Amino acid sequence: MSLRVDLIEGSRIALRTLGVNRLRTVLTLTAVGIGVATLLAILGIIQGLNGAFARQLASLGTATLNISRRPFVVTGDWWRYRNRKQITLAQMQMVAQQSRLATAVVPELNEESKEVRAGDQSVSNVDLVGTLADFQKLWGYEVPAGRFLTDADSDAEQQVVVIGSEVAEGLFPGRSAIGGTLRIDNRPYRVIGVLAKKGQLLGQSMDLVALIPFKTFLAVYGKRDFQVDVGVEDASQLDRAEDEITGIMRRARSVPPGDPDDFSVNRTQQLAETYQKLTGALYGVAIGVGLITLLVGGIGIMNIMLVSVRERTREIGIRRALGARRRTIVIQFLLEASLVSAVGGAIGTALGLGAAKVVSMVTSLAAAVQPLTVLGGILFAAMVGLFFGIWPAARAARLDPVEALRYE
Repeated sequence: MSLRVDLIEGSRIALRTLGVNRLRTVLTLTAVGIGVATLLAILGIIQGLNGAFARQLASLGTATLNISRRPFVVTGDWWRYRNRKQITLAQMQMVAQQSRLATAVVPELNEESKEVRAGDQSVSNVDLVGTLADFQKLWGYEVPAGRFLTDADSDAEQQVVVIGSEVAEGLFPGRSAIGGTLRIDNRPYRVIGVLAKKGQLLGQSMDLVALIPFKTFLAVYGKRDFQVDVGVEDASQLDRAEDEITGIMRRARSVPPGDPDDFSVNRTQQLAETYQKLTGALYGVAIGVGLITLLVGGIGIMNIMLVSVRERTREIGIRRALGARRRTIVIQFLLEASLVSAVGGAIGTALGLGAAKVVSMVTSLAAAVQPLTVLGGILFAAMVGLFFGIWPAARAARLDPVEALRYE
């Protein structure tokens, strides 16, 4: 009961004191607010990017493996991968025939940074892909207009193409691209489908793409180094499928026992791990900047509370003389420090979220803050005030009542 009375009475006195010393209160909560705003603005942008990246990665297919000469992410001795033998059609067919877990096996040929033209319009940096019908299922492509490639298109070496939404908008502005003709390397292709918008992945647009039949690609560009995409029933089978495919590929490529693989079996998780390393560094920077700013704000709170203790020395002496216990004085000053810090945290939270939203509106960076992050920002700010208010509160409680009453 006594503690509850101390808390209620301490809160009332703290609110009254903060209201009387408005300028001091504003200066105190400003420092904390800036720290929380900085921290939440950076975290908001990072969390938004994380959410957008996770959605884009899921759209690539979570139950898909990729066989190629190189890993998705090349680090260290990159030259080792240049000397590896190319993947062949015979090896792809061996995977398709011998794998018990694979639900689809399709080739993928790539030519990057192509210029695509249609009349007077052109689009640059387009990724040209040669593949088969199951490519759509493996990588989650949707075709809201027209249709996707078929294996019959490949067998007949048809000059047809399915294009990304950004290519369609650039070449056929304000009209349907279906049935139109575009040129790649001065060769005409009839547009049979337009892909749904996918956005960006690691800063690169996934909508700057043009897909043509696999055998058409071979007929135009000749034999090229290609990769193989393998789909499984669900993501829980990826580990077993990777082991199975690794064994098949080692036999197909005659890799001696004990020698390292001369190919790579990739999965989208590798991209996720690379991205997490990048954002992990950003999180560290954000937390460091926020903590430094909150430290400055906390020191400001402590200094102002010490000034408040000195100014209210006689008041403290009177309260002690009338029977107030040291615990009551400590609670009063701790509540005052934590309250002003929490208010600063709330204001900083609003400013931080607003800044993150503004950044997302004027740039391509996404922004999203989880509710727990908001609550955590306010509570952490209150804890900063509580921590830095301990010394001033203890100093106020240790004042000798007789000496305090004599203070002028």
